[in-house]
Amino acid sequence: MPNNQIGLGQITKQKCAKQPNENAPNNQITRKKFFHFKEKLLPLQRESNNAIFMTENTFNYRKRIADILLEEKLEAVGAVLIEGPKACGKTTTAEQQAKSILYMDDPTSIGQNLQLAETNIKRLLQGDTPRLIDEWQIAPQIWDAVRFETDHRKEDGLFMLTGSAVPADKSKIRHTGAGRFAWLTMRPMTLWESGESSGDVSLKALFAQSEKVDGENKMNMEDIAYVICRGGWPKSLSKKSQKAALRQVTEYFEAITRSDISRVDGVERDEFRAKRLMRSYARLQGAMTSIPTIVKDMKTNEPEGMSDETVASYINALKKIFVIEDMPAWNPNLRSKTAIRTSDTRYFVDPSLAIAALGIGPNDLLNDLNTLGLFFETLCVRDLRVYAEANDGNVFHYRDKSGLECDTVVHLRNGSYGLIEIKLGGDTLIEEGAANLNTLAEKIDTTKMKKPSFKMVLTAVGQYAYMRTDGVMIVPLGCLKD
Repeated sequence: MPNNQIGLGQITKQKCAKQPNENAPNNQITRKKFFHFKEKLLPLQRESNNAIFMTENTFNYRKRIADILLEEKLEAVGAVLIEGPKACGKTTTAEQQAKSILYMDDPTSIGQNLQLAETNIKRLLQGDTPRLIDEWQIAPQIWDAVRFETDHRKEDGLFMLTGSAVPADKSKIRHTGAGRFAWLTMRPMTLWESGESSGDVSLKALFAQSEKVDGENKMNMEDIAYVICRGGWPKSLSKKSQKAALRQVTEYFEAITRSDISRVDGVERDEFRAKRLMRSYARLQGAMTSIPTIVKDMKTNEPEGMSDETVASYINALKKIFVIEDMPAWNPNLRSKTAIRTSDTRYFVDPSLAIAALGIGPNDLLNDLNTLGLFFETLCVRDLRVYAEANDGNVFHYRDKSGLECDTVVHLRNGSYGLIEIKLGGDTLIEEGAANLNTLAEKIDTTKMKKPSFKMVLTAVGQYAYMRTDGVMIVPLGCLKD
């Protein structure tokens, strides 16, 4: 290959220089990538030190909370599986730490890659490590090959696998990956990652010391309505106009219902039925709704009969492509024998998917605060899930038969937990949320489990984060970070 040409089939990273960007927010860097390429041809430039780089590959990489998590997991195990919805930034995040990359679905080499997966799979694993294998699930046998390779090399940080769907054919996977793989779930960007939260209030700090809370929120209700509709999709942040940014999720919704929901497992599903299901799911965000109830809701616009099994099949397909992420119930030790409801609550992975399904926009939300409050809860759940994972925790909901509820409970692996109610704001709603938190805290048997690390009402509006005299903190979402 001539010295002034490069290709994109397989990439081996040689150097990576970070450069400060004076116009970028504090959590954003400008990164210039240096690559050595093979195969497909493109013009290049050379610096005086003979490093090869592509000027068009200079881009602003917004730091992700997952960056540190991925680095820690690579230090601990041989391979990391990065999962999450399409376009949430999985590949770009993995590329920052990869020393070599294989794009399995590259149109110029996908046929060759699939043939090699059948005849000489070790060839696909060759390259500097960590080696990123993107969209690995189109050749599921890569899983066992990576597991075997990590066993025999006996090193950590060898491979990263990224994919936007669960493999359709699991028959080619014979091993669970236990002890060899770590799992990392990525979601769309939080408000902290997109630069819209001040980050004055840290979830980690609250678990360490929750007596004081202070922060300033610069987001108003119009801002909240907009970010709900735009979502946390990284590409939407670089658009030249709000209209273009909002269009991103609309096109994603079309892709989900037209093709992705069928391609995930090879089962042909009706586009319009998928759209009706997603509209129904949008109306039921945060609800403990059964499949028969969803069927009933859909039948209003369903031209023909539809079984519970059919709806369950569509929902499972949406879960496999990480569009739906329901929330499990929290089961604490209580002083009384109150029956706890154990059904999951229904959520999309990002509130913008609900907006796209319903075909509405920011002005529609501002004219209907009940609907705004519904989708604000989904926005909070998205961010809390990311922040909780960064602190080795998960997010649950609490409901009991007496009617007492808590929108979210962040529960860490070490047994610490925080109780969080989600409200748009205003004295009446905040008082209601604080009362629920204090009632639930009193019910918990602290002789059998820890007392809550904190009680929080998470709001859409409000200028400051502060602590009330009853020990409940009021925190605008625009102040929060991991």
